[in-house]
Amino acid sequence: MTEQTVLVRNKLGIHVRPAERIAQTANRFLSKIGLKNGECRVNAKSILGILALEAGLGTEITIAADGPDERDAAAAIAALFEAGFGEELGET
Repeated sequence: MTEQTVLVRNKLGIHVRPAERIAQTANRFLSKIGLKNGECRVNAKSILGILALEAGLGTEITIAADGPDERDAAAAIAALFEAGFGEELGET
């Protein structure tokens, strides 16, 4: 299992558009991929699940990937967070 912690950097947090990008990216991989915010753990391949994280600016999210391409999957999703989903970044 590969785990990586990322920070929500975009000003508006994880709303529909970032959630869609995460799910689309996660669905390109064979591994099971979860996102955790505190006690809340969701399937990264589900837009509704991702929205349930209620992750605003500055929230720490843990990406947990398990499977044959887990490292690439975690890296691809982490890159989305690092880039702020192409949106305006807020101050954390």
